[in-house]
Amino acid sequence: MSNEPVQPAQSAGAPGASSTRRGSQVVVIGGGPGGYEAALVARQLHADVVLVERQGLGGAAVLTDVVPSKTLIATAEWLAIAETADELGIHTNDEREASAWVDLGEVNARVMALATAQSHDIRGRLEREGVRIIEGSGRLDGPSRVIVTGADGEQSESLEADVVLVATGATPRILPTAVPDGERILTWTQLYGLDELPTRLIVVGSGVTGAEFAGAFHNLGSEVVLVSSRDRVLPSEDPDAASLIDDAFRRRGMEVMAHSRASGAVRTEDGVEVTLEDGREVLGSHCLIAVGGVPNTADLGLESAGVSVNEHGYIAVDRVSRTTARGIYAAGDVTGIMPLASVAATQGRTAMFHALGDAVAPLNVRHVPATVFTAPEIASVGVNEAAILSGEVKGRVTMLPLARNPRAKMQAIHEGFIKMFASESNGEIIGGVVVGPRASELIHTLTLAVANRLTVDQVAAAMTIYPSLSGSIAEAARQLHTPLE
Repeated sequence: MSNEPVQPAQSAGAPGASSTRRGSQVVVIGGGPGGYEAALVARQLHADVVLVERQGLGGAAVLTDVVPSKTLIATAEWLAIAETADELGIHTNDEREASAWVDLGEVNARVMALATAQSHDIRGRLEREGVRIIEGSGRLDGPSRVIVTGADGEQSESLEADVVLVATGATPRILPTAVPDGERILTWTQLYGLDELPTRLIVVGSGVTGAEFAGAFHNLGSEVVLVSSRDRVLPSEDPDAASLIDDAFRRRGMEVMAHSRASGAVRTEDGVEVTLEDGREVLGSHCLIAVGGVPNTADLGLESAGVSVNEHGYIAVDRVSRTTARGIYAAGDVTGIMPLASVAATQGRTAMFHALGDAVAPLNVRHVPATVFTAPEIASVGVNEAAILSGEVKGRVTMLPLARNPRAKMQAIHEGFIKMFASESNGEIIGGVVVGPRASELIHTLTLAVANRLTVDQVAAAMTIYPSLSGSIAEAARQLHTPLE
């Protein structure tokens, strides 16, 4: 992503602003978060909007990725919470045996029903706002025309456009030596077709997707083997957080194979066989391949429109989502900025604000909170600790274990912590990490602090509920207070 400064565009209500917007022809290719949020903003700014989508409104985020996976993980979370039931004095029966069991077919039916309902809700909202929706695939034909192809492969329309947004997302990376068949060897989009829990699930890849699904299926009752090419799971996360999750996985009985790179996977008579580069073989009933994604940039006509892609196939954009072609913007996973639905939505909205002459705030990735939905969750925002330890950023660090928090004690929460990073010069909060139940909710406090340049004293002065997990955020801020000389 380019770091060139972008001047704010003309603000709403400024002279000439409405003439820039009203009647502008906007074509959005892709109906995921980046696309549908862009379409809504464009209509708000009085543009004529056409959205082209081939899969369904909401895109992969709603239909096969974020909504389904987080629904599955939320289901598995109930079984994870039950681990501490005995400690709280809650017993399932006299034999202390678990009475809960999982019907995966029923779980997956609910997962997909929720995804479909969300997709329908998005379609309804777009139609109410006056967005024209075309089912099909869009392709650029020069910088100001989009050709739409229907499901039958025939061209259905040619659309002239003043502004085009490309938001076609990404798809799971396929290993040529482990080609998914949708039955035993699976991508994360295919897990929701299973009717029964895998008896032994081999997960190849220990990044965010691999770790989330490994944890979820282990909690649901599957035996799980997690194949990690690195020394621990989640190598891109905060080291203390990643180590905690790695330890939690192992303690709960998951087999984590560190320093083990898979070279291939094949079906056997009654399951799968995964071969590692060192020659070892791992047998299981099913295999999930979770080794990242690839951008959907093929056959989009990008070259004909003057849109550049990088060496990995991602569309190059600046902080307001502009591509290298005038009038063409891009948003979401196709840009390779951060693979988060929230970032895609922000990029889409930002693109339309900029293209149609409204006030715009360029994307600042340091203000983006991210969460790993394991048990416990990991959430982070802003500067990471490595930047401080290396001297790249001058800051101070504090870390509080959640086990000392009174609310955590009441809920039998033993794992997790709050980390806070503050500027050495003025005490501004510049980043943080939360590990614990609902870390995805707790991180918002730190996100507000980072985005609004709040100091540790300002956060410490804001009262919290007693008892509450958020009280540990205020306590961390108090620990970073610098006494007056």
